[in-house]
Amino acid sequence: MSSRQSPKQNLQRVEQQLKAIPEGRPQLVVLPEAFSCFGAGDRAQLAMAEPYGDGPVQQRLSELARQYNVYLIGGTLPIYAGERFAAASICFGPDGTQLARYDKIHLFDVDVADNTKEYRESKWTRPGEQVVTVDCGFAVVGMAVCYDVRFPEMFKALRQAGADIIVLPTAFTQVTGEAHWHTLVKARAIEQQVYMVAPAQFGEHENGRKTYGHSLIVDPWGQIQAEKATGEGAISAEFDLAKVQQIRQQMPVAKQTRFKVSLTQ
Repeated sequence: MSSRQSPKQNLQRVEQQLKAIPEGRPQLVVLPEAFSCFGAGDRAQLAMAEPYGDGPVQQRLSELARQYNVYLIGGTLPIYAGERFAAASICFGPDGTQLARYDKIHLFDVDVADNTKEYRESKWTRPGEQVVTVDCGFAVVGMAVCYDVRFPEMFKALRQAGADIIVLPTAFTQVTGEAHWHTLVKARAIEQQVYMVAPAQFGEHENGRKTYGHSLIVDPWGQIQAEKATGEGAISAEFDLAKVQQIRQQMPVAKQTRFKVSLTQ
């Protein structure tokens, strides 16, 4: 997606894509980071933050999951968290129920050589504190967001928690995406022997920020199964649990590792 400032318009565009997805079920659909509003600024995100479990964006996602009979992960949306908001990724089941919530742990406080220059997510965003997986029946799905991809220990923790697929809604900058995006996503897939599902924002947004695009689905051997470099639309790939199991059996790195990880604050 190339999300704009209007949640209503962005949700309409989500539904347009849902109408075109493959017919097979069960199916996991993942939206990009900040899919519901992008380019309005952090202050505006705080103003439109919803209480968890209530609000028009969450209600509409629930309706869409039920209508299209899919597991639907709403990239991230701002959830009220006091003076700041949580960048929450919420998973809805095919019956519309909220199955899991992950709040982005690693916040993008960096300097980038682009027209935005300074990114300070922590000023407005409250970091998450928990690694989250959700059992979708056909697979255990680990939840991560964008900048998390630079912290491999988190992905190891998700694998330890049973993840077969890890989703990574993202809005990588044009500069950092060109330099590192494909390498990072493929590395996490190879290291943890999981499918990586990484939907992305693309293009120039209303605040002038440029995002890289290149939505990816990568298999546990590091092979790109589907990619969309630019333009709005959906990509898909078949999840093959037997492939995951075979790779893990032939190269049992999870059993051979000498290190375990845990989340610390």
